[in-house]
Amino acid sequence: MRERPQADEGQAGAEPRTGWFGLWDGFFAVSYLLTSVLLFISDDSQISHSIAIGALTLIVPWYAGLGRRLMINHLYGPRNVVFALGLVLLFCLTTAFGLIGAFALFAVAPMLIMSLPLTRAVVLLALVHLFPLVVVWVRSEEFGSGGWGAVPISLLSFALTILLGLWIKRVTRQSKERGELIEELRRSRERVARLSHEAGISAERERLSQEIHDTLAQSLTSIISLVQAAESNVRDAPDQATKHLARAGQVARESLAEARGFVAALAPPTLREGSLIQAVRRQADGLVAETGLDVRTSIHGEEEPLPMPVNVVLLRSVQEAIANVRKHAARARTVDVEVTFEEETVRLLIRDDGEGFTPDDTHKGYGLRGMRARVAEINGTVTVDSRPGQGTVVEVHVPVAVASKEAAGG
Repeated sequence: MRERPQADEGQAGAEPRTGWFGLWDGFFAVSYLLTSVLLFISDDSQISHSIAIGALTLIVPWYAGLGRRLMINHLYGPRNVVFALGLVLLFCLTTAFGLIGAFALFAVAPMLIMSLPLTRAVVLLALVHLFPLVVVWVRSEEFGSGGWGAVPISLLSFALTILLGLWIKRVTRQSKERGELIEELRRSRERVARLSHEAGISAERERLSQEIHDTLAQSLTSIISLVQAAESNVRDAPDQATKHLARAGQVARESLAEARGFVAALAPPTLREGSLIQAVRRQADGLVAETGLDVRTSIHGEEEPLPMPVNVVLLRSVQEAIANVRKHAARARTVDVEVTFEEETVRLLIRDDGEGFTPDDTHKGYGLRGMRARVAEINGTVTVDSRPGQGTVVEVHVPVAVASKEAAGG
């Protein structure tokens, strides 16, 4: 058997959890106490009693101070040899002054097997089993029938102690491995909990960034545009400037309500106060007030109640598309906003006749990427059709079955 290198002091000092070793400690204590009692009541002299019990008692600190740690950690090295030789010496001393002390073999044998590779342990076990026979032979004038009769008993004890030692070694090793597995599972659970917490923080940051982009950033852009328009009209068209400022104040109040809503993880105020269609019309009216574009809103099919998460996604998609018209479609004259309730799909379409762009460029902007991410959360799809000089069409599809499932789950 290959020997495992002896661990350094730092590793040996970091003893693993040893609750599983308590069974063996109990067995060792019972063996010691029983052997001590048998020695005490034997017919040997008082001096022999004292020496035998003293040698047996020395096994206890020898095991506790050196052998126990080696057996728990399954370490093989020079210390194991020192422990095993010391254990054999103390056992032989015990047996030499009290033959009944051979009963300690039931504790000594497993310790030899647990502290040494099997080949070396078997050699020492053979020696300690032969030693009581040698004691009998030395004390007798001749090795007669009584001595030969002890040989089969000694051989049987040899076999039983090996089996017992192997069984105890296997049980303790399995218990140690089970303890290490439990500890690894505990560490894995902590690691998963930490990663889940970090993922939750990341998801919340992403949610807040999308909300800020879809609400506050767009509202601030609208307010800036309205204030600039009011500044340019304050002398020549004061009534128009007043309207722009009034609209800017309304947008600011709505933005404040939106901010409070998403911080509290609530639905947008426009959806709490009315339906999706009403919220869409408000967005279209706001675009008219800010830009003067011809915005046409149309509803097809019978409006169906949708779960709030789906309404929020569709409203945010309208807001993002209208914000893109406001920022990028400077040449646009008309904008069409269509909401279609079909049998299995809710379809949202925003079309403008602005300068358009190359669809590949949508991956570079945050807005359309955020829109796609939102829609994907409810298993919907986003299609962007645009060409330079030919306007832009943004189309969102949400399966009705998915919307119903979201309503049931929410």
